[in-house]
Amino acid sequence: MIKSVLPPIISHSADNDEAHWRLAINAELPFFEGHFPQQPVLPGVTQLDWAIQLGAKHFGYAIDVASLEVLKFQQLMLPGTEVTLRISHKANKQKLVFTYYDGDKRYGSGRIAFVDKAIEQEVAQ
Repeated sequence: MIKSVLPPIISHSADNDEAHWRLAINAELPFFEGHFPQQPVLPGVTQLDWAIQLGAKHFGYAIDVASLEVLKFQQLMLPGTEVTLRISHKANKQKLVFTYYDGDKRYGSGRIAFVDKAIEQEVAQ
């Protein structure tokens, strides 16, 4: 896990099974350095890390990822943009479904499965 620094959070809202963060993708974020010199792009691994960090904290998971599913990065996330990160909680499956978007524009999405707490306790014994 990278545990990157989170971007500035413009706003946050949530209900029982879904949370939304409006994020400022500032050009000063260190993740743009060297990725790429002609046109800076926010790396997909950084987007994934932010979803894991924010989702795990909000929905009460330890940051123990079991697997990543159906990762898609549809559009380049460029410096100077604002995006919304929506995370839906699928508690019965211990999964979070995330989407980065702005209006009709989709940047990235995927599912994060966390380590089953019951299995984790068995292994520890």
